[in-house]
Order: sequence, then C-alpha cells, then structure tokens
Amino acid sequence: MLKKVTALTALALFSLGVAAPANATQNATLAALPVANMEAVLKAAQIDPRRPDSALTPGAKDSVLLVEQALAAKSLLATQYVDGHFGTTTITAYATYQRSLGYTGIDASGLPGPSSLQQLGTSRYTVGNVVSAGAKVNYRGGLMNARTKAMLVAAEGLLGSSLSITQGSYNPGGVDASAGTHDGGGALDISVSGMSAATRTTVTRNLRLVGFAAWIRTPAQGFAYHIHAIALSDPDQSSGAQHQAGDYYLGQNGLAGRGADDGPAVSPKRTWEEYQRS
Repeated sequence: MLKKVTALTALALFSLGVAAPANATQNATLAALPVANMEAVLKAAQIDPRRPDSALTPGAKDSVLLVEQALAAKSLLATQYVDGHFGTTTITAYATYQRSLGYTGIDASGLPGPSSLQQLGTSRYTVGNVVSAGAKVNYRGGLMNARTKAMLVAAEGLLGSSLSITQGSYNPGGVDASAGTHDGGGALDISVSGMSAATRTTVTRNLRLVGFAAWIRTPAQGFAYHIHAIALSDPDQSSGAQHQAGDYYLGQNGLAGRGADDGPAVSPKRTWEEYQRS
C-alpha cells in the first residue's frame, strides 16, 4: 500500500468499509472541519469591545462564530451572544476558558492565543493564519518579542536609520503614565530625541505602515515627547494595549479620552502579516 494516503482517499476507503491508515483517517477528519482564521479573530477581539454598538469586524464573522459556538458548548457563553461580534462578553468568556487551562495574568486576558484557540477548537475547528509572538529578545535597548522586533526592523528599513527604545514590552509596573499597556507584548516607547517635528511624523507613519498603532505623545497630553507604538494583533497584548489597538482601528488616539486620531493617516491599516503579504 502507498505510504501516503490523502484525506480524500481515506474518506473513500472508509465509505467502502476498508480500513485506512490512522494518520490518513485523522487527516481526513481534520480536513472536514471548518477553519478559524486567527488573524481575523484577533482583529475582532481588539476592535469589537471598543465599538459603541454590536457591529461586526469585516471578514471576521465566520471565524468568530466558530470560537463563540465552542465557548457556548462549554457553557461559558450564552447563546444570545453567539453572533460573530467579539465584544466584552465574549472576551470575558474567553478569559474564563483561558483560566480553565491554567493560564493567569496576561495569558488570561481574553485575547486568543494560538495554544488556547487550538485547544478550544478540538474536534470543532482547525486554526488557520496562526499568529505567534515568538521568543522574547532584547533589541535597541528594550525587551520585546520576536514578532515585534521583526516589525521594528522593517520600519527601520523604511526609514534608513535606527530607532532607540525607552520602554519595551513585558514591563508590568513600569511607567505610570503607560497605564499597563506595556505589561504584555507588542508595546514600545520610542525616543524622539534630536528629531524634528517632520521626522517624528515620518517615523510614526512608517511604524504604522508595518503594522503598529503608533502616535506621537506630547507634553500637551501630559507626556515627555516620545512615540508610543502597539503592535496590532500581538497575541501577548495586555488589555490596555488591546484597547489601544482597537481604538486605532476606530480612528482614535489611544488615550483615555478617546479623542480623534492625531497621527499620520495610512490606508489601509494593516497588521504585520498583512504588510508582509502586500
């Protein structure tokens, strides 16, 4: 018998009552399951809790429904909230599921990570377009994950110059004014020392182009001048960073008052993965 049997062949053999190799049967089962797009789920989990209504994130409904149906099957989400909108109730339900797996802190924020998303989907769905934060590394004077470093390197490539980090990621209890956004991954504060106003804007625009929600913070806002950047769809985001990412998508400035976005416009707003495919 051939060493490799496709999922289609396995299904055909099964219908004839002929036993197929275990791995082929497993592949056939997986092939029959729907796919939850992790990129779409993460985008909805950032944006939907910040919406003033229950509108859906474009392109995310089918994948979010798979996640919500799985949460409902575990009695963690009432069926009335199985609607494709990854709002605060779904965030709470997902956080409860994460805690049931033994996760704590940032790992139980309600933002889906690859491991919990795959475990939740067992026998219900498979996960596609997986987003991984990667290992923690030090770069340009700050701690960050490998995905954030790759994004920063790409932005520096567009700029043709290097940047300096004044506050990195995974810094619980860090700068008070940061309000917890740096507790998890994907959060950077970037020095603007010696930059002109035009250069600060150029840096911010290039950060946005590669997938950061980025803003110039100013003394008028209560900060020393710096650029604050959140890596969109980083699965290690703190709740504060998650909210800022959602606000960025919704045209806001990421501050507590949720004012209008005061940064350079880029269109479309893309994640790192979307930038790489563009």
